[in-house]
Amino acid sequence: MTETRHIHFSREEFAERLAKTRVEMATRDLDALLVFSQEGMYWLTGYDTFGFCFFQCLIVRPEGEMTLVTRSADLRQARFTSILDDIRIWKDAADADPSIDLKAALDDFGLSGGKLGVEFDTQGLTARNWRLVEARLGQTAELVDASYLVADLRLIKSPQEIEYARKAGELGDASFLAARPLIKAGGDEGEILAAMQGEIFRRGGDYPGNEFIIGSGPVGPDSGALLCRFYAGRRTLSSSDQITLEWAGAYRHYHAALMRTVVIGEPRPEHVKMHEAAQAALLACEAALKPGRPMADVFDAHARTLDDAGLGHARLKACGYSLGAKYTPCWMDHVMFYEGAKTIMKKNMVFFLHMILMDSDSGAAMTLGRTSLVTEAGAEPLSQLPLDLERS
Repeated sequence: MTETRHIHFSREEFAERLAKTRVEMATRDLDALLVFSQEGMYWLTGYDTFGFCFFQCLIVRPEGEMTLVTRSADLRQARFTSILDDIRIWKDAADADPSIDLKAALDDFGLSGGKLGVEFDTQGLTARNWRLVEARLGQTAELVDASYLVADLRLIKSPQEIEYARKAGELGDASFLAARPLIKAGGDEGEILAAMQGEIFRRGGDYPGNEFIIGSGPVGPDSGALLCRFYAGRRTLSSSDQITLEWAGAYRHYHAALMRTVVIGEPRPEHVKMHEAAQAALLACEAALKPGRPMADVFDAHARTLDDAGLGHARLKACGYSLGAKYTPCWMDHVMFYEGAKTIMKKNMVFFLHMILMDSDSGAAMTLGRTSLVTEAGAEPLSQLPLDLERS
């Protein structure tokens, strides 16, 4: 590794990550691991790109050597951002089949007839590309699902990753505070988004793994504030509105997400009741966020609190998920809080908890969410924003 490489972790940390991966590969008796997820490549090597919209694959061998198969546009990207030295290029063409180049690399290592772990559950491997890989390798190799081998290892954060997560939390707070004066009657959604993302950039942060969610409108079943996804088209806030925001500070691709609904004008009784319940549920969930306990415990605290408040009809069937270094189209990790979730929470995991109440009957929306680090003592919120009802 030369000094000019633009990486954010030490060689020693990358070596520790690779060692953990090799142990898990040996446990599964894998002859090689085919990594297609961009976050997996970033975690193992530092490789940082959005080039995963095209075919690329990181081959991890049991001895620890790694080889990247990618396009020519990402050759210098990989050299600049990663610890990789063996980078192989497949050629763009009308009839291009990058599985040929992947097999050629595996042939060089004597692995095209081995037991190969494949990351299936990722945006980095489309169904079309998988069919090419399967047709090219499937007759000689044993292809097994290893979608969560690296993903599960990424759940527990190192000290450096925790530092980045804390920084992301600071950026998330600053983002909201920069936009808060604009959230009022006459405020423009576009200006609010610009203030939020601009503040993150000004402080050295990154684009998030997905768009910030913003939706507003008067109380009613068709209000944009009742939506949990970004949609195109901005509006100006009225004197009697509600606006829902879900955003994340992002630093070195590590995320700390937050969520709020702000009431413009006088809050309705429904808003007050829903906020009280959401706050109680968030605190109950954070109290259950303890190492050694299953993720289902957190969801149960969410459901119990909101159901007891008479708001079971307005809550969702999940209340959060793991966060880390993620790429588009979504900043969510694969483990979530839902009924019966079996993943055991451990120290140094990072989770976003969101209390989302969308009442189509009354037309009122209320959300409250923040990201926490799991410590030996329990949840440590990475946000310092107050949990009071936000109103303008």
